[in-house]
Amino acid sequence: MACLCFTDPIKNEDETIYRTMLLKLKKILATDLVKVSSLNAVATLVRMLTGMISVKVVATQLEPKGIALLGQLSSFSLLLLSISTGGIKNGMTKYVAQYGNSKRMYSIFLSTGFWITFVLSIICGLVLISGANYFSLTILKDTQYTPVFYVFGATIILYALNELLLSVINGFREFKKFVTVNIAGSVVGLMFTIILSYTYGIFGALIALVTYQSLVFIVTLSLISKSSRFTWKMFFGKFSIAAAFRLSNFAKMAIVSLIVLPLAQMIVRTYLIDTKGADQAGLWESMNRISNIYLTVITTSLSVYYLPKLAGLKNDIEIRQEVMSVYKLLIPFLIIISLALILFKYYIINILFADSFQRMQDLFYFQLLGDLLKMSTWVLGYILVAKAMTKTYIFVEIISCTLFVLLSILFVNMFGTIGATIGYAAAFLCQLLIMIFIFRKLLFKYE
Repeated sequence: MACLCFTDPIKNEDETIYRTMLLKLKKILATDLVKVSSLNAVATLVRMLTGMISVKVVATQLEPKGIALLGQLSSFSLLLLSISTGGIKNGMTKYVAQYGNSKRMYSIFLSTGFWITFVLSIICGLVLISGANYFSLTILKDTQYTPVFYVFGATIILYALNELLLSVINGFREFKKFVTVNIAGSVVGLMFTIILSYTYGIFGALIALVTYQSLVFIVTLSLISKSSRFTWKMFFGKFSIAAAFRLSNFAKMAIVSLIVLPLAQMIVRTYLIDTKGADQAGLWESMNRISNIYLTVITTSLSVYYLPKLAGLKNDIEIRQEVMSVYKLLIPFLIIISLALILFKYYIINILFADSFQRMQDLFYFQLLGDLLKMSTWVLGYILVAKAMTKTYIFVEIISCTLFVLLSILFVNMFGTIGATIGYAAAFLCQLLIMIFIFRKLLFKYE
């Protein structure tokens, strides 16, 4: 007698759904962004852990008032560091990636980038050293910190050259070396912060802040000293006006971005100090530090993968597909992280800071919303950078930072310290809407 076999339609349907989900998961894991993120996972984990330990050490030693001072110096150092590098980092990455198969072409950019970085970093160093007393009094409200600016001025050239070499590594897509340097930077930064903070208190923490990145230059130098992609003579070649002009478009965007945002943060922080006190400003700065720790996962992966990728795309269809693929990974990740941070905020504050920082719990909600809007904006903002849309980029940055200052001051007057986080979220909501309007045809035009 023949055996009659019956299939279970429900079981078959379940198997089909399972296979479909598995295929989708494999497709996601096979994307370049995930591959780069996976390669960068170790560096990101190290940076997050060292960042958390560093925040804990500083918070234990300095309390909220000291955190506010560190925030002021951090914002000021970003201004000077951006000027010292000429803002050409993204431009170097783009053109090295674009001309990676032409040694003659990328050699021109290497030498031009070196001379721009060398001259500007020397000028910045001299300005810092000659104006150390003034900067100490203006930025940190006390001349006792003058030596910090002497040290900063003497070491800023090492930071600038390190950034130049990192942009070249990124352009050649040598991710392992890039990751190694990032790990080294995190470890060196942590060691300096712990040793100097415990030994010299706030003074040591300030010294660590302005010097550790410069020391990583030694690590970067050793990693790429035997690279087959270039020789050191290439860096000391002729200065090309044509290459400098092409890099200038990226310089304008980078300098504007790296100046106006730290400047806006300094204005808001100063306003908080003057109106609500240094302790409240320190709580707001501590909330910013939490954002910086977890956003490192995203910003590092985007800078390593996304910019070089966009630079090589030729048409709107390819760009739209790339943007949407990034959003599909980015938005769910941010939502999950935000919910976890809100759910465990009491324990996070205890782990990273101390009981005296528990007053910052109310700052989480709008800060995390602002982070989500900020990263959503950055995905579109990288298109402006990759395609050298200089005027549009500068316009958006200035408008956004102006709104951040004005809205933060407005909401601080209305709601207190939490108003600074409301202003942060509102400003990036406005910037996201502006970016969507700019790229409306690219995002919503289907062919």
